[in-house]
Amino acid sequence: MSTSFLLRNGKRVFSIIGGVCRGTDALSRVNFISRRFIVDLSYSTHFMDFKGSSIPSSMKKLVVTKLSQNFRDAVALQTVPVPTPGDGDLLVRNRFVGINASDINYSAGRYDPSVKPPFDAGFEGIGEVVGLGLSASARYTVGDTVAYFADGAFAEYTVIPMIKTIPVPAVKPEFLTLLLSGATAYIAMKRLGDLVKGETVLVTAAAGGTGQFAVQFAKQAGCHVVGTCSSNEKAGFLKTIGCDRPINYTSEDLSATLRKEYPQGLDVVYESIGGRIFDMAVNNLANKGRLIVIGFISGYQTASGVPTVKGGTLPVKLLQKSASVRGFFLPHFLSDYKEAMGSMMQMFAKGKLVCEVDCGDIAPEGRFVGLESVFRAVDYMYAGKNVGKVVVEVTPPSLESKL
Repeated sequence: MSTSFLLRNGKRVFSIIGGVCRGTDALSRVNFISRRFIVDLSYSTHFMDFKGSSIPSSMKKLVVTKLSQNFRDAVALQTVPVPTPGDGDLLVRNRFVGINASDINYSAGRYDPSVKPPFDAGFEGIGEVVGLGLSASARYTVGDTVAYFADGAFAEYTVIPMIKTIPVPAVKPEFLTLLLSGATAYIAMKRLGDLVKGETVLVTAAAGGTGQFAVQFAKQAGCHVVGTCSSNEKAGFLKTIGCDRPINYTSEDLSATLRKEYPQGLDVVYESIGGRIFDMAVNNLANKGRLIVIGFISGYQTASGVPTVKGGTLPVKLLQKSASVRGFFLPHFLSDYKEAMGSMMQMFAKGKLVCEVDCGDIAPEGRFVGLESVFRAVDYMYAGKNVGKVVVEVTPPSLESKL
């Protein structure tokens, strides 16, 4: 018989050990099982969280109901039962969730064609542990704050395997920026960039969620950093994080500027836009230049998901310069993930890494609050309005005691 117990109103603890049900009347006596409070939801539909508020029986979440690159058409807001964590799982009350360009690739079914709707949306979240399985209690307790990179984040509550979570000191959206955007830049630059002090690095969409980190990591490596952006406000932000030459492509000719100011070419390009920007990057590579493709957002909203490039001439252009194009997809580099997160967390704690968050405070309809605003946040990002990582604050559900 499994060993577990349920806290109710902070007064009574029930346990099952060897098939015998026993009770105690004080929390101070629960340490005959563990010093941690373990919530096993198999014994009750409702349970107490760390602040003494009951978890409701239902919650809201975003579900992909049909495959489409149009996020609004593909995804629906649904009310469903609050899920139950298994033995090695955590139940997390999400406080913030991250918005990524790849959210619409996921809703279009491009990552795994075998997965059919309905399925949950969202990749990353941060919040408090409000329930957990027995094995998970070896590492966590109710009230701990965690971040995670896993499917199903666009929900008020999410069940996450303990092994996919990262403990964080506080529920701050800045930590959320590291999970996907920061890790992509850190690992890609380290594993594929081969950065050498004094080299010239171009970062496209440099003021975006992952671009901001690519700029900083290239600068930390002693490189001269060029960053593209779409407004003077973004150019100003880029200067504050160490970008040597922000280029606002709405007021400057990007290709002409690169040819004039960097005639020897670009040693490394961190590229996320695709299409004509990819072609421009190839044309401006230096001898032995490395072009890192982390995405091609300009094509995601199209039926194919892939923007057109001048691929016919690519082999000869690479050969002429002994250059290379290197693709990066984070799931292929998970062996590097723990080290990357640890390093970035330390840099942030020491004030050596800026984690810019955009919660939509200047958006026409205001700050992104509640799961309903995820749709606005995706539109906002694809309109190129964001400075930093787009983040939605998840409104906690109404908590009414059911016990």
